Amino acid sequence: MEYEEQVLVDQNFPLFSRKTKPTTRNPVPAPAAVAAAENPKQQLLKETNSSPTPNHITFSDLGLAEWAVQTCKELGMKKPTPVQHHCIPRILSGQDVLGLAQTGSGKTAAFALPILHRLAEDPYGVSCLVITPTRELAFQLAEQFRALGSCLNLRCAVVVGGMDMITQTKTLMQRPHVVIATPGRIKVLIEQNPDIPPVFSRTKFLVLDEADRVLDVGFEEELRAIFQCLPNNRQTLLFSATMTSNLQTLLELSANKAYFYEAYEGFKTVESLKQQYIFIPKNVKDVYLQYILSKLEDLGVRSAIIFVSTCRCCQLLGLLLEELEMDAAALHSYKSQSLRLSALHKFKSGQVPILVATDVASRGLDIPTVDLVINYDIPRYPQDYVHRVGRTARAGRGGLAVSFITQNDVDLIHEIEAVLGKQLEKFECKENEVLADITKVYKARRVASMKMMDDGFEEKAESRKAQKVKMQHERKGRNKKQKRERGAKDV
Repeated sequence: MEYEEQVLVDQNFPLFSRKTKPTTRNPVPAPAAVAAAENPKQQLLKETNSSPTPNHITFSDLGLAEWAVQTCKELGMKKPTPVQHHCIPRILSGQDVLGLAQTGSGKTAAFALPILHRLAEDPYGVSCLVITPTRELAFQLAEQFRALGSCLNLRCAVVVGGMDMITQTKTLMQRPHVVIATPGRIKVLIEQNPDIPPVFSRTKFLVLDEADRVLDVGFEEELRAIFQCLPNNRQTLLFSATMTSNLQTLLELSANKAYFYEAYEGFKTVESLKQQYIFIPKNVKDVYLQYILSKLEDLGVRSAIIFVSTCRCCQLLGLLLEELEMDAAALHSYKSQSLRLSALHKFKSGQVPILVATDVASRGLDIPTVDLVINYDIPRYPQDYVHRVGRTARAGRGGLAVSFITQNDVDLIHEIEAVLGKQLEKFECKENEVLADITKVYKARRVASMKMMDDGFEEKAESRKAQKVKMQHERKGRNKKQKRERGAKDV
């Protein structure tokens, strides 16, 4: 697929470090744990198993400390999910691990629990560095680490763009136990301050959350800078809901016997998710959106996320819904970090029941009250569809995903259906009821468009675009220089 071929990572990319000596620990083994020992030449031990965790298996059976088991009980985690059951013992035994499982399957706890278990044994220095693709996901991961490590006096730092770098540098110099960062900002801090790289000299774990995204959107330069700071005997853990050819290639080239657990092959959405579509002309998408949002109570929906393809559309829809007197928050990358956090907080806390968002909100965000996802724009790639609709029907709950399909989207939706192995159902509604409010919606859209112009959105967008192009040119120049230098060393 085109998405997977956009960025080709160098085959010498140091995804996994070379271990100087094996780690000897003996937690209760996961299924098929003996296979690696029986076949020492095997570099990648792969296990595909989506079976539910047996009822008699508990968190204590995985080798976790009693405090961790008790914390799980207090958080309502009754038994391990399949990804936790298979991956936690492997991580405790010192292996590099890739866990591939559906959204909402408990992947965060699958790596956070064993990391915190080891941290409790040696609580000095930065024990873990987590790299994640979006700022919103970084803050959520920090919340989850703090909840799981609540009895450890855990010090957790979030290092993302849009925040004060001096404050972030001071925080890192205090050596928090866990650092959660986006690739760009941590690279800048590492390169600009010689005191930062030694902070990570004793780091035991490197985690790439949403690993397919981190490795596929051109973060190679940032990851190389990060890897140079980390010790050789670290463990590398990668977790994602979707697999890409880049990630598969790098795993197969791994210098260590990495363990690869996947709950399924290909792409999959949970059975409790109802997936429907509406085939409509492009010029009435707003009218259908207003109709569905006015029926949230009838549909039994507590809150909804509307996904769009551009920041401009996100901003416009947010203003449109405001004009229609609907409580909504807009989340996109043109907003400042404080406004992004504010929008997300309002939605998560229930102050507003509707979130309009670009794909910055499609990854990993866990908001239990989301019962409906609307694809206002159809995503270009099937894996993005999987991540978007994964914001609902999480942890065994039900959910509804509705996709607006215009005549330009037919090929995209067919590709999504082919990848999922199922067809979307038709969302039933009466056209005359929907179009009854067409005049009101069109008027609100005109007002929203004028507000955007008055706010200078287009000028801000052009400025951001120019800045992005400049950064891409600079990145290409640095990449060419680094490749020439590596080529000279090889000669």
